[in-house]
Amino acid sequence: MNAAPLPPLPRSYDDERTLLVKVFGKDRPGITAGLFSTLGAFGVDVIDIEQMVTRGRITLCALIATPEGGPGTEGALRATVHRWAEELKLQAEIISGTGDNAPRREGRSHVTVLGHPLTAAATAALTGRITDAGGNIDRVFRLAKYPVTAVELAVSGVPTEELRSVLVTEAAAQRVDIAVVRAGLQRRAKRLVVMDVDSTLIQDEVIELFAAHAGCEEEVAKVTAAAMAGELDFAESLRARVALLAGLDAAVTDKVRTEVRFTPGARTLVRTLRRLGFQVAIVSGGFTQVTDHLVEQLGLDYAAANTLEVVDGKFTGRVTGEIVDRAGKARWLARFAEQARVPLEQTVAIGDGANDLDMLNAAGLGVAFNAKPVVREAADTAVNVPFLDTVLYLLGITREEVEAADALDGTPTDDE
Repeated sequence: MNAAPLPPLPRSYDDERTLLVKVFGKDRPGITAGLFSTLGAFGVDVIDIEQMVTRGRITLCALIATPEGGPGTEGALRATVHRWAEELKLQAEIISGTGDNAPRREGRSHVTVLGHPLTAAATAALTGRITDAGGNIDRVFRLAKYPVTAVELAVSGVPTEELRSVLVTEAAAQRVDIAVVRAGLQRRAKRLVVMDVDSTLIQDEVIELFAAHAGCEEEVAKVTAAAMAGELDFAESLRARVALLAGLDAAVTDKVRTEVRFTPGARTLVRTLRRLGFQVAIVSGGFTQVTDHLVEQLGLDYAAANTLEVVDGKFTGRVTGEIVDRAGKARWLARFAEQARVPLEQTVAIGDGANDLDMLNAAGLGVAFNAKPVVREAADTAVNVPFLDTVLYLLGITREEVEAADALDGTPTDDE
């Protein structure tokens, strides 16, 4: 049996004369189809297409091979395209050149900018720093218009780490959030996302909720703040705070669970990640008495937290088992990654406190969420708006995609 003949190799246009056809004007259905129907009459090959619509105005670009038949045929194509455009009250421009688009340079990155609002001055400052670093902006598009403005820039020509160092400093000065990640297939791979709980997934500090019922909330809150700022060893501070709960009726757990408030966007973040096939975990310096309930509510894949010891229905003021502290969170990240069969470079960690630092540094992408200064400075990127689902934009997911998925299965948009 004879093997089927191999298809011909793709044609290269590198040394051939080509035409760039640009059309712009008021958008309406049928413009793209109309342009290519017009070009199709001349039998030309399409090399590249770019189209964007901004506030009802379309910009459509088509890079095509010159038509066969010589200057007369090319002249007829030009005249026909201009006539078609005029009939639709569009403007057309046809530019002669040679070859295809130049390949993007080495050192490719995705730069995501979040602004609330995103000002022209901040945009000018950031794009100027990209130029100063030797980078080129190859493409820009908007990821979201609310609850923040999020845009993504494809940048080439400068190593990712160098670009991140430059832009993080400028972003802080401009009061916008920025993430710089290396371009490549790994960005689209299924990942593991591991989140801190207190003041990240939820708005509360769980131990303070328990302390309120024990009458020692103010004292516990002071120790918590010092620990999260990195001023105290977390394990020691945990033992000191838990000791204040000694004698509290463990039945108060049911009440505390009802008092927990999700961070705005938390449900949307988890729901969207799970739709995309991501695995989602939480790791907390808080307590399994609450995190187990969160796992059930959100359908999480993995969880680790401390456990308050209970004897005769009352808290003893001690925790049992391995303490989940700063180093412990990093260990659990590695364990979850191994169970999920996801390499560490494909993990995302999100946290706000000093005890999250080892976890953020160990992950492929560490996100400081409304974090303390020491954490913002050490993380790969920082998000300083109160919406947890903005992390989706750092992964290249658009707001439209999130809303379309919610509409498809009837999920309310105001579920936060």
